Amino acid sequence: MHRPYTIALVGNPNSGKSSLFNALTGLNQKVGNFPGVTVDKKTGTSRIGDSLEAKIIDLPGTYSLYPKSADEQVTYEVLLNQENAERPDMVVVIADASNLKRNLLFCSQIMDLKIPIVIALTMMDIAHDKGITIDTEGLQRLLGVAVIPINPRKNKGLTALKKAIVAVQTGATLPRPDFISMDALNSDWLKEIGALCAQAGTYGALHIACNYTNLQYINAAQRIRIAALLGEAGFQKSRVQAEEIVLRYKRIDTIMQRCVVTDSPMKKMVISDKIDKTLLHPVYGNVILLVVLFLLFQSIFWLAQYPMDWIEQGFSLAGQWLNTVLPQGYLSDFVVNGLVAGISGIAIFVPQIMILFGLITILEDSGYMARISFLTDRIMRSAGLNGRSVMPLISGMACAVPAIMAARTIQNKKERLITILVTPLMSCSARLPVYTMLIGLVIPKTRILGIFNMQGLVLMGLYLLGFFMALVVARVMDYIIKTKERTFFLMELPVYRAPRWKNVGITMIEKGKIFIRDVGKVIIVLSMILWALAAFGPPGRMQAVEDKYAALIAAQPERKAELANIAATEKLENSFAGIMGHAIEPVIRPLGYDWKIGIALITSFAAREVFVGTMATLYSVGDTGEGNTTLTDKMRAAKRSDGTPVYTLATGLSLLIFYAFAMQCMSTLAIVKRETMSWKYPAIQFAYMAALAYGGALLVYQLFN
Repeated sequence: MHRPYTIALVGNPNSGKSSLFNALTGLNQKVGNFPGVTVDKKTGTSRIGDSLEAKIIDLPGTYSLYPKSADEQVTYEVLLNQENAERPDMVVVIADASNLKRNLLFCSQIMDLKIPIVIALTMMDIAHDKGITIDTEGLQRLLGVAVIPINPRKNKGLTALKKAIVAVQTGATLPRPDFISMDALNSDWLKEIGALCAQAGTYGALHIACNYTNLQYINAAQRIRIAALLGEAGFQKSRVQAEEIVLRYKRIDTIMQRCVVTDSPMKKMVISDKIDKTLLHPVYGNVILLVVLFLLFQSIFWLAQYPMDWIEQGFSLAGQWLNTVLPQGYLSDFVVNGLVAGISGIAIFVPQIMILFGLITILEDSGYMARISFLTDRIMRSAGLNGRSVMPLISGMACAVPAIMAARTIQNKKERLITILVTPLMSCSARLPVYTMLIGLVIPKTRILGIFNMQGLVLMGLYLLGFFMALVVARVMDYIIKTKERTFFLMELPVYRAPRWKNVGITMIEKGKIFIRDVGKVIIVLSMILWALAAFGPPGRMQAVEDKYAALIAAQPERKAELANIAATEKLENSFAGIMGHAIEPVIRPLGYDWKIGIALITSFAAREVFVGTMATLYSVGDTGEGNTTLTDKMRAAKRSDGTPVYTLATGLSLLIFYAFAMQCMSTLAIVKRETMSWKYPAIQFAYMAALAYGGALLVYQLFN
């Protein structure tokens, strides 16, 4: 099979790399993992010129070719390993024009790896605001590679960039000399290492000499020979690296003097600096943060209300129509109460999932998400963490799996472990369908002060509760886990930018598709299995129920419809699903739950959102299609054996607390095992979260009952 022409996008964090990736690939992209690691791999396809269909890889951001985190290690190995299946044919280095000197360090290192390269200059408008003028033609001449100013947010410069890529791909550029000259780069022992590891140039061989013990693709025999060569040469890694950086910056300074003009030696205060005086204020900044979070959760209810109502009514009408056209029997029951009910449990929450991810993308694109990390660093330190833990925790609002992967950027092992263990306490998008269904069921649609939606306030409270509990648990773990290692939190704040709406739209569509495709398959399969468990039971028990109500209907034909509904409920109780629910009912009864909720607790161990599909199936099995038609109406009308409502305020709040704390996600447990390389920590995580969930739900039910 012909290998597609591969272009890698590399650059410093916050340099505009993701914006360029989205501009080049649009919706022709997918997310996977790099082989052997859990770091995200974003790939896509793009038409470059008339005849080149290229594969684009968005490599994790890094500041230099000396990796300090797992993400940076991935980029490092992809670029260094000439035999790597992911190794690009060409690299586009995205460089921030407003911080050109620092970005040129990374650019020069990539150039010396002898990979074909094009430099894309972003943030030219920010550089202009800072009073910086760059002679791009002079820069291109001195570097010996194409330098193209671009603005991917506005699709500016992309045509010129594609032309430069085609020119490099067709070999229309001249070979470039090494950026620096060092004695080590000309040594015989380094050339032997390069030949041993199939490196095109001696600079790549120098990196192997510095990091051969950490490179996965270097085998044992190569390691032994490299160690012998380095011993004979008296190689000192720190001295060689320091010499390299000094030489690179010396040449970069010369290039900057000739190609870059700054209006004033004092950096101008751009708009971002002025905004930060307010948004990063220790008092005003935190108040504004709470307001932003409040508006985010209010918007999830407000913006999604109408599409959710339309979807729910649409599936309700579809179910009624299918009941009228399909012949009565197991087939129609399976289609309407198994398949359609399961699909409706997925589709109704797609608008809220898309809106949540869209709003989070706006916060990231605008530069405000980085400010949230800065603002919360002090709070994090009180729990034994630091600001680096904030991004995984915030990412946990979307999904715990990639959030736990994001903890790889935390260098302190203790802080990384604690972050992994507490991240699932953050309310993820999988909990959102459960929250919104239960909030809509037991929390009235009243307004406080005429403007604040009570349901939105409760939703925000659940998210804040998860964050607060994560801090409490982190503080306890910090006390238990002892270490002498200390860390410092340093981060670069990106400038404020208007969100790239195309990027927001692509993210919303992609996340909606992922929810439907990945989560949807689980929910539909479990819904069908659950329908079978709810429709069938021990033959003797099911036949006894049928005989009992057949006799009652024969004796009281005027009550046929009423008795048919009662018979359907009793058959459900005697089904395999009903037997399972009744088996655990004694354990969950103190929480206010009945046997149907018990079934949902069992099935949702696969994934939290399965709770909704389970409820949709259980309250559809045996339904005649008359009267209440929506799931919310059916649950609101549900009664216990004594005639009292099942879903009271106390039961609803108890369920909300249970799902806020419970570890009901097999994927999260699996990724924790993979990240920690042990089943001990997933077991600890499952146990403490189960205890929190049961204890919290019990306390809330007793308080409000």
